[in-house]
Amino acid sequence: MKCPPFEYHRATSVDDAVAALVAADDEGKILAGGQSLVPVLALRLARPAALVDVNRVPGLDELAVRDGVLRAGALVRHAALAGQTLHPLAAAAARYIGHAAIRSRGTVAGSLAHADPAAELPAVLRACDGAVHVAGPDGSRRVSADTLFRGALQTDLGDHEVITAVELPRPDAWGFAEFARRHGDFAVVSVAAARFGDRVRVVVGGVAGVPHLVTADAVDPGDVEGVAAAVADDVDPASDLHGSAAYRRALTRELTRRALGDLTGAASPAPVPEPA
Repeated sequence: MKCPPFEYHRATSVDDAVAALVAADDEGKILAGGQSLVPVLALRLARPAALVDVNRVPGLDELAVRDGVLRAGALVRHAALAGQTLHPLAAAAARYIGHAAIRSRGTVAGSLAHADPAAELPAVLRACDGAVHVAGPDGSRRVSADTLFRGALQTDLGDHEVITAVELPRPDAWGFAEFARRHGDFAVVSVAAARFGDRVRVVVGGVAGVPHLVTADAVDPGDVEGVAAAVADDVDPASDLHGSAAYRRALTRELTRRALGDLTGAASPAPVPEPA
């Protein structure tokens, strides 16, 4: 299918992109990799009046660690994230995103702005207690991962705001596990675990409208089986065509066990549960 008609603006700077969004009167969308936006346009699920292309904006493709924090510019591609060694958790999760063609075009900021609750990067951002930097007509602001995601495909971003960079603190130890029907599909369930000193954050994707941060006051990585059971009890997934709530809860338990097994260096040989 062809996309509906729209005006096209190639931004030359972040300020230019923000101005173009303001001029579009709440009817503009940012075009970066286009891997989420273009299919939505083709299916007529969105009809923006203007697309603001930020691919030529300089300085948005930086990828570097400063003071233990990976700073990824908005235009860093999934393939670059998957291939870097500065943040192993982000690299491991990025390798699950789509296929090579998608990873070569899709961007870090685009995935976070799209806010699909089954996507890998939102779960990693929240597990690492990360944040995004946003530019808008009222200036710049920093939005934490716990604030950014409001619901399925919903974020705290305003209509005239642009993500310029992503902060991902680098954990001392990490684990990531995912189950999808086919390689490249969105996860039925994914689990990201990150340890910073004595603190461990476990986030489950695919079980709620936003990546689910485990509410336990403390996660003891030495009690893998106990934590896996507690995490499974903590989620409240819905049933859909990909699996029942009970199946997603069983997947949560097993994938948490695997992610924490990676984090602690323990093996995780048990098979993934069959769908209900």
